[in-house]
Amino acid sequence: MALKIGRYVVLAAVLGLGYAAMRPGPAAPGAHPAAASSAQIPATPALSPAGAAPTPAESVAETPLPPGCLSAPPAPPAPPPPPALNGQLGLYVAVIDPQTLQPLRARAFLPNSEFPLASTYKQAVLWALLKQVDAGTVDLGEKFSVTREAQSLGDYPYDGTTARQLAERMIQHSDNTATDLLHRKVGLQNVQQVADDLKLCRTRLILPTKAWWTAQAGLSPTFAGTHLWSAATGEKRLQLAELIDADARKLRADYLQSRLNTYFDERYNPTDDLKVHNFSTPYELSTLVAHEFLRPGLSPASQNLQRKLMALGFGKSALIPIPIAEWGGKGGNGWKILTFSGYFKTKGGEHVVYAFMLHGSNQTYTMPLTRYAFQWIRSSLQQILAVGDGGKAPD
Repeated sequence: MALKIGRYVVLAAVLGLGYAAMRPGPAAPGAHPAAASSAQIPATPALSPAGAAPTPAESVAETPLPPGCLSAPPAPPAPPPPPALNGQLGLYVAVIDPQTLQPLRARAFLPNSEFPLASTYKQAVLWALLKQVDAGTVDLGEKFSVTREAQSLGDYPYDGTTARQLAERMIQHSDNTATDLLHRKVGLQNVQQVADDLKLCRTRLILPTKAWWTAQAGLSPTFAGTHLWSAATGEKRLQLAELIDADARKLRADYLQSRLNTYFDERYNPTDDLKVHNFSTPYELSTLVAHEFLRPGLSPASQNLQRKLMALGFGKSALIPIPIAEWGGKGGNGWKILTFSGYFKTKGGEHVVYAFMLHGSNQTYTMPLTRYAFQWIRSSLQQILAVGDGGKAPD
């Protein structure tokens, strides 16, 4: 795994670590902050003053939904999470009907509560990209230049990388610059539309990675100058998102990294995360995943590519010993954040989705919690999968 220097762990995903990532280990030591750019960009005010951690109600508040929005149907509670997991937790696992996509058996823990997605949102960029490929508005062979304004945190792809190659980097290595190039190519609203079309009213997918980090570091005059962002929807949200993204594109990535270091060292508040990150709920993310794999509205060629690329994500080996015939998934992590989602078909023919979310962990580097996250996912799946298919539920 390649880590960019800086105390903010710029993984934002579990990057092809394999099952070895499941072993517990010490938190990553803080690296030296990146050198600031010589360009002096005036900072805007920080999001929140330093202070006590938010109350559980602040972290997982379930805001009222307008008519027509989806909400999780009643489901039995998931088993207790492993004691090693800390912070605010959410989980939804379900065996679903492949025709109706409705849950047949499910387990849940705070399924309607909002959590930051980190890199788990990148699967929506892939889905939106392939929709435009089918529409003839995007060519997978198009080559991209990696300019300074396009560079986000982490490693960068080479100039001349094609859209197809960027998509693979985005899912397999969770490359932030690759993601932002594709997100902007597709259009910010077209990625958000993936959720909006499904009536997922507690899901925000509109900001590229560099944009949300710019806002969190206090470097977006647009974000700092409005109180409308959190509640914005539709055209107003798109206008603000484009302006925040324009602010981000003016910054060098190393300068942004340096300012994030200062933010996380001196004034981090977990409530800021939901103000700037893309977010969803365990139920809504599971719903998105179900449609993404079973009702994507793609041509056969694009759907085949989607599944091929999503199979490069992290999580399949972590589900052992469940007998899996088909699988695809995506993970995300960051400062006190950890998320995993996926779809699989068992060898017995059942279709399954899962979404795990953690926010505000006591550990800044959350990768060592991976094994415990999947321990909880597997114990919940055991309660809904059939005997002989990795579970205890009756056939």
